[in-house]
Amino acid sequence: MISSEPCPFCDMPDDRILHVSENGIVVRDGYPVSRGHCLIIPKHHYPDFFSLPEHIRNELFQLVETTKAQLYDEFDPDGYNIGINSGGAAGQTVPHLHIHLIPRFAGDMDDPRGGVRWIFPEKAKYWT
Repeated sequence: MISSEPCPFCDMPDDRILHVSENGIVVRDGYPVSRGHCLIIPKHHYPDFFSLPEHIRNELFQLVETTKAQLYDEFDPDGYNIGINSGGAAGQTVPHLHIHLIPRFAGDMDDPRGGVRWIFPEKAKYWT
């Protein structure tokens, strides 16, 4: 269920912000799943991915590219997961769209195959 609490992304403290564009910001995730895990967030409140105007969606994905380059320089990851939880049934807990950019490192999991499919573990190993 999506929280009814005040939106933590609408009043992001300046000291958390790594990068700013006209319509978006980049911050490190407060509960990272890997070193460098970042969130790309629109400055204005949009509840989910499908409510974004096209020009802002395009700008946010440009921020994904910029952030990826910065993460590569800082952490030299071997791959990335890019994720968006859109709606409570999909696991969205903050009702302000945000894109996860998660650096991945060789050996961080025994077998990373299936990637985002692991949201349903019984369906993740499609190759078996």
